[in-house]
Amino acid sequence: MNFFQGTSGETPFVMFSAEHLLMIAVLFAGIAAIVLFRHRLRKKPLRKWEIGTAVTLVLLETGYHVWLLFTGNWGTHHALPLELCNISLIMIIVVLLTRHRATQNIVLFIGIAGALQAIMTPVLSYGLPHFRFVHFFYTHILIIWTAVYFAAVRGYRPDFSSVWKALLFLNLLLPFILFVNSRVEGNYWFLTGKPEEGSLLDFLGPHPWYIVSLELVAFVTFVLIWLLFRERKKNEAGG
Repeated sequence: MNFFQGTSGETPFVMFSAEHLLMIAVLFAGIAAIVLFRHRLRKKPLRKWEIGTAVTLVLLETGYHVWLLFTGNWGTHHALPLELCNISLIMIIVVLLTRHRATQNIVLFIGIAGALQAIMTPVLSYGLPHFRFVHFFYTHILIIWTAVYFAAVRGYRPDFSSVWKALLFLNLLLPFILFVNSRVEGNYWFLTGKPEEGSLLDFLGPHPWYIVSLELVAFVTFVLIWLLFRERKKNEAGG
């Protein structure tokens, strides 16, 4: 079995298979560990781990594009780093390398919301142990873990204005993504159509009305994330 084979072949991905459920379990186990052990982690010298994690993300994402090129699968209509999770990945790498609070306060919302949706309903052709499977789940899980880590351990707690800033960030990018889609016949952000494999978008109405629905979903999701990670009063337990 070829770890880098160009087609799904012997390793097709099946949604909610054992390997998919395992990755979901790993995601939530990691989140629970970060939150439960946040006080201990604050006392640890973790700067090398932060930088090391950023390096692994850069190498894996670079490897993904090299793999696409060598297998003849790279194309401007789908491989530009313009998907929401691609943008979140770049921002997470910036946060890991610079500890930039403003960037974290945006990626906390768009990263968790986007990557969680991607993990629950992946648009993915390759199953375990293919490279693409490893790349997909490693990068998406690390987006969420890192965002949670900086909020819970490093204390980068968002205020409510961060919800509006994250929404503004998305809406400023939206016209650019629409323009790119029109130029390369792409479907970045699924603005041209829903994924054929099925996703949470199926519950938001037909195209293009689900795009409008996504604005409300994004706002509600961001508020929930803010409620989970907001700065709490000192007399609240587990702050």
